[in-house]
Amino acid sequence: MSRIGKLPIIIPANVDINWSGSEITVKGKFGTLQTHIPETIGIQQDNSVLRVSLKSEARNLRSLHGLYRTLINNMVIGVSEQFQVTLILKGVGYRAAVQGSDIVLNLGYSHPVKISIPESISVEVVQNTTINLKSCDKELLGLFASNIRAWRRPEPYKGKGILYKDEQILRKAGKAGK
Repeated sequence: MSRIGKLPIIIPANVDINWSGSEITVKGKFGTLQTHIPETIGIQQDNSVLRVSLKSEARNLRSLHGLYRTLINNMVIGVSEQFQVTLILKGVGYRAAVQGSDIVLNLGYSHPVKISIPESISVEVVQNTTINLKSCDKELLGLFASNIRAWRRPEPYKGKGILYKDEQILRKAGKAGK
């Protein structure tokens, strides 16, 4: 049995969980999330504690135990507290702005980069170089942050690029002068 899968999920007071068959829906203050779970995963709820269990002990199903417990826990945390990712633009002339439903990035290219913002993600730009992303869906938030970061990955010589908050870039020495 999975060590992570055995852990209980504590449900806050403002979160409502419904499941029927293979669909689970979590509603909270910041939104509603829904996912599909396999028939082999069982769910039991006692007051404000949710437990995820396996209906059979097949080896290939045991690996799903911890995965679906973590997915459901992330849904509960997301609708009650929200997830946040902070990106920092590091480089001369690098800046960001939100225009309508797009984020516009100036990253040293000959053109500004426009990326459309998904509906469930809120974007806030602080001082033109810090981007705060918030969402209740952790998977979608991470994917959107990595799509923004893919436009200018941090490079090891000067450290320029789009960095996650508190990310350390291993710097290289560069060419040795005479």
